Amino acid sequence: MAELVFFSGTMDCGKSTLALQLDYNHAARGRRGLIFTRDDRAGSGALSSRLGLRVAATEVQDTTDFAAEVDERAADGPLDYLVCDEAQFYTAAQVEQLARLVDDRGIDVFAFGILSDFRTALFPGSRRLIELADRVETLQVQALCWCGARATHNARTVDGLMVTAGDQVVVGDTRRERAVGYEVLCRKHHMQQQTSATGLPPR
Repeated sequence: MAELVFFSGTMDCGKSTLALQLDYNHAARGRRGLIFTRDDRAGSGALSSRLGLRVAATEVQDTTDFAAEVDERAADGPLDYLVCDEAQFYTAAQVEQLARLVDDRGIDVFAFGILSDFRTALFPGSRRLIELADRVETLQVQALCWCGARATHNARTVDGLMVTAGDQVVVGDTRRERAVGYEVLCRKHHMQQQTSATGLPPR
């Protein structure tokens, strides 16, 4: 039976790395799949991991129709699976499209994404995935807060200082030279708004 599986975790827990490995494993067994992503750190049309791995992917837009994408490639043979990275940025309607592909066409869908934004609110795509997925898997690789505790929350920073207002989606990076960036924190330091720039003692 085909499944809709949602792999979730904070930033830096290896979601994209696992997505790449899963695609490799299925393709190595002769299964045919497609890779989708949205707003990847490497730019449009790519799925990349922080370990330096990168493959071509179809960029998802708000107007993307997954059934149409599958139909477009039907001439080359049936699809067995979809890998959908950065799924938190998908619309609720797109998640429902993915669920229908599982139920109606028997295509496995493996979705990867973070649960909540920098304000601790669920992303619409993640919320709908939790509601519809056959399984929700929390990744076991633990990202760490600057204090060494398990990171559970994603923080947005501007010049190293945590911000709690603004658009839900602003693409940044964890590299410190960027003015807008992201950092994973434990709940305590997220609530205290202490980032590595403000919480670590001076050296």
